[in-house]
Amino acid sequence: VSSSLMRFLKSARNFNYTVKVLGRGQKWSGGDYMSAPGGGQKVRLLKEALQETKSEDQVLLFTDSYDAVFASGPKELLRKFQQAKHKVVFSSERLIWPDRHLEDKHPHVREGNRFLGSGGFMGYLSNIREMVSNWTGEDADSDQLFFTKIYVDPDKRKSINMTVDSRCRLFQNLHGALDDVVLKFEDGRVRARNVLYDTLPVLIHGNGPTKLQINYMGNYIPKSWTFETGCTVCQDDLRSLAALKDSEYPLVSIGIFIQQPTPFVSVFFERLLKLEYPKDRLKLFIYNQEPHHEPQVSSFLRDHGGLYQDVRSITPKEDMDSAAARDLALDICRKDADCDYFFNLDIEVVLKNEKTLKILIEQNLPVVAPMITRAGRLWSNFWGAVSAEGYYARSEDYVDIVQGRRVGVWNVPYVSNVYLLKAHLLRSQLKDSAVFTSHSLDPDMAFCHSLRSAGVFMFVTNMQTFGRILSTENYQSTHLHNDLWQIFENPVDWEERYIHQNYSRIMRDKLIETPCPDVYWFPVFSDVACNHLVEEMEHFGKWSGGGNTDTRIQGGYENVPTIDIHMNQINFEKEWQKFLVEYVAPITEKMYPGYYTKAHFELAFVVRYRPDEQPSLRPHHDASTFTINIALNQLGQDYQGGGCRFLRYDCSIQAPRKGWALMHPGRLTHYHEGLPTTAGTRYIAVSFVDP
Repeated sequence: VSSSLMRFLKSARNFNYTVKVLGRGQKWSGGDYMSAPGGGQKVRLLKEALQETKSEDQVLLFTDSYDAVFASGPKELLRKFQQAKHKVVFSSERLIWPDRHLEDKHPHVREGNRFLGSGGFMGYLSNIREMVSNWTGEDADSDQLFFTKIYVDPDKRKSINMTVDSRCRLFQNLHGALDDVVLKFEDGRVRARNVLYDTLPVLIHGNGPTKLQINYMGNYIPKSWTFETGCTVCQDDLRSLAALKDSEYPLVSIGIFIQQPTPFVSVFFERLLKLEYPKDRLKLFIYNQEPHHEPQVSSFLRDHGGLYQDVRSITPKEDMDSAAARDLALDICRKDADCDYFFNLDIEVVLKNEKTLKILIEQNLPVVAPMITRAGRLWSNFWGAVSAEGYYARSEDYVDIVQGRRVGVWNVPYVSNVYLLKAHLLRSQLKDSAVFTSHSLDPDMAFCHSLRSAGVFMFVTNMQTFGRILSTENYQSTHLHNDLWQIFENPVDWEERYIHQNYSRIMRDKLIETPCPDVYWFPVFSDVACNHLVEEMEHFGKWSGGGNTDTRIQGGYENVPTIDIHMNQINFEKEWQKFLVEYVAPITEKMYPGYYTKAHFELAFVVRYRPDEQPSLRPHHDASTFTINIALNQLGQDYQGGGCRFLRYDCSIQAPRKGWALMHPGRLTHYHEGLPTTAGTRYIAVSFVDP
């Protein structure tokens, strides 16, 4: 059953309506409504069905189903029908269609809409039978025109005893009335309210071009989501994977798309490996348009490609545009009879939840996206509404969904970046090979347009936290480890990659050590941060000579020289200051109460100690209020010896830990020396803060 019929039937079942579906499994030959009148097939099906029904005093409701939902039950509907004091009541419309010339023939109404809508009507069986008895039209003729001609003929109108529900007490057609209809949240249920006539219609119909609005309302009406209960339908019709052996899991084709220089690509592949799913039930399609990322893609494929059932990769040399690549990825799945799902995963997606793929499959929906957002922004990978031109429009509930105040599974008009699609759609509603290709639309908008045109629902779920999306703006690709420069643009990802895993526990678990008086020692950099910074400096390679003359500093004279490279030589000074402000200043202020720092520095540099170059540093003061000294490699593994001795206290730190920072006052009390490195190479990052 299609999702749209399912939605209608669920709302009917909720109120115990008895539903008979006409035309199920038959080919629709009633034309495509949106462009030209049609729908006659409905009248033929109704006429045939009425011949089998005998009881004359029965009241019958005839309605479209794909774009309709019930907001209330049969009792209220019958009461309102009887109050209308006619034998047949049609839904009403503000706009006349399909024949404007009949406008003047419509009877005037005291209040409300004059024109008849054929998407919903109800009446006594005998009267309806009389009304459709003269139907001899083709399936593609207009049902609305047929009923309108009966209605505007005074004799026929009287004989059948028909009227229109002008104030929308029974039926609400949304076309032409979008500004008049709002959601009304009641206790544990949701209705639509017509604010123009102050009525609560029973059946809501997204006729004509209002399909997206009925999808929006169907997320709530009649009680799919309420403030009291939250989501009531999110656990329905799930597909459990729990009992399956690995070999029985559905086969998923994962399409990975790299379209521009993007930070943290190697982290993306690390996460892909951790995705909880049997790898021999996954096929990978990797499209890379960006030469800059070839090393990361090829090293992933070299080290891990063999784990997957199949891998197909498109390199920058093949010069394929992204719409064509995305269509190709779908087509490979379409033609592979074993392909059960297509999972789209753009490179800028940070998928933190390792169960994402399983969760999406279990939702058992045609197309479903896990909601991801950009850290600290309202930007997400779905739209709550679409403008008339097909661009973003903000729905009333968008902010509540993005911020997690409303949690559920939402029917939306646009998803992007990461989503799961049932492969059978590619062999049915999406047979056309150009799903992403369009002359006027971006591939992602073309994709969603293709889905909407084919009547395929897309959903976004925020039932769990799934991850976030990277910003690809201001990504510099001129360095060896460009991710180091991402502290401003993607601070959360920068922290996860480069800050020590125990850093956040420092205060709570009292991890700060005091190896010497007023000298504090705490973890700050991850192993990766230390390695990247060292490799970046060696890649740059212009180490100072270690002499007293130094043109890089004010005055050009260095009293206690080291062999080093300054942060500003690799254009890293702004990022380094941000690091000091975010991760060092809070600890300074905690350990030296009453001292506040903006982490100003004139000198920040990486020092290299080698036995045959410069092994040690004679006793000296630093030109700072306080100094930060971070060990960038490992004693024993990378070098022997080294450390720092404070002369006044005759106290040494002899076994520096990689990634840990020493923080100490620069002058007066903390006269200190660098102890000799006896083997290997030792690297430290030093900052003289507040000179």
